[in-house]
Amino acid sequence: MSQSTESTTESNPFTKPGFIIAAVLVVALLAAGIVIFLLPKGQSDAQPAPPAPGTGSTPAASPSASAAGSSVCGLPTSTETSLGAAPETKWELVGTMAAPTDPQIGPGKTDAQGIRSCFAHTPKGALYAAVNLWALGSDPSKERAIAEQLAAKGPGREAGMKAPLTQAPASSVKIQIAGFNVSYTANQAVVDLAFKADNGALASVRTTLLWQDGDWKGVVADNGAPLEEPRQVRDLSGFIPWSGA
Repeated sequence: MSQSTESTTESNPFTKPGFIIAAVLVVALLAAGIVIFLLPKGQSDAQPAPPAPGTGSTPAASPSASAAGSSVCGLPTSTETSLGAAPETKWELVGTMAAPTDPQIGPGKTDAQGIRSCFAHTPKGALYAAVNLWALGSDPSKERAIAEQLAAKGPGREAGMKAPLTQAPASSVKIQIAGFNVSYTANQAVVDLAFKADNGALASVRTTLLWQDGDWKGVVADNGAPLEEPRQVRDLSGFIPWSGA
């Protein structure tokens, strides 16, 4: 193989070893139903950095939401800004995915539709909110309720609520949380979650959350598209391993 051909192969993710397996995982992610948050809309391979608070299409936290930082259901608030170890937690099956639950972290509320909300104003609370959001999305019937109740206020939320319901592709591949990283400020968190499929494939997605109205809400772009796309990862290097299944 010529040097130019090797270079082209290396720069093209579609020709890298393991891509086909990883692509199956991405299909499973799309089938999970979290369309307004994580479904790829474009063709770019760029990996944008987490948005800074109050910039771009990320809606700013409302004064009432950020003033005291109180949880809408009375869960704790702390001054912690990092999470360097995997929390010990109880896991519950939500849809087809194991999700964490803790009486001091959340979810503090589960409504008649099964929507899990109200998480602590802490790095752990943001992590639990992100994982529960994914788990809820494994049930396509909750798509509209997720947009209405768990999306941050702004044009993206409105666009997501008006979007046609998704016809998710059928897939026998199941995915579970495998690890995480949390970047945290008082009113915004970026949770990078690693997923593992039952065929061994790995992928990750960054989910941006804002603290609004006493809870963590998922951020989408103004047109309802995601801020991030799923991306292949070779292993869990750089992630804190954490799983419930």
